[in-house]
Amino acid sequence: MTDFTLEAESRSDLGKGASRRLRRLAAQVPAVIYGGEQAPESISLMAKEIAKLLENEAAYAHVIELNVGGTKQNVLIKALQRHPAKGHVLHADFVRVIAGQKLTATVAIHFMNQEAAVKKGGEISHVVSELEISCLPADLPEFIEVDLANAEVGTIIHLSDVKAPAGVEFVALSHGNDLAVANVHLPRVQEEAEGEASAE
Repeated sequence: MTDFTLEAESRSDLGKGASRRLRRLAAQVPAVIYGGEQAPESISLMAKEIAKLLENEAAYAHVIELNVGGTKQNVLIKALQRHPAKGHVLHADFVRVIAGQKLTATVAIHFMNQEAAVKKGGEISHVVSELEISCLPADLPEFIEVDLANAEVGTIIHLSDVKAPAGVEFVALSHGNDLAVANVHLPRVQEEAEGEASAE
């Protein structure tokens, strides 16, 4: 498993103007650390470092070690504000990870064995690409697998059909929401052709 670390500095110059100067003059990204029993902490990160970190999909759902002026703390990415056109990070929110305390995170879905469903004449639509989960830090998965090997045409895969890793709970299910994750349907051209045939 990859280790994720980031160097950061505390910042006391706050506000929109200060954040703009930080990004423009120092090539840094303003960020805030929340959670735990400590007060929120304003920090700054090198823009190129966070961009490099985010090249790895696992970083979005992985405990990151933040070194803020020599003090290390474990965090998760809570939210990212990106430039609407260029896509680079403008601001980051992190949440502290407390050992032995459950956390909530959003992890990517990896759809497995999609070719099996396609061979049966189906076309796959991904309804969601990530899921919100709850677990202890030690049980945090890098992604959730959804196996489509046995999916037939006309099948809707719900969250209750997905096997959660050990120690992991799907937040939507815990709230009684068995949302659709993917569905296997006839290709659109074939659907239209069958529709025209039945009309005739």
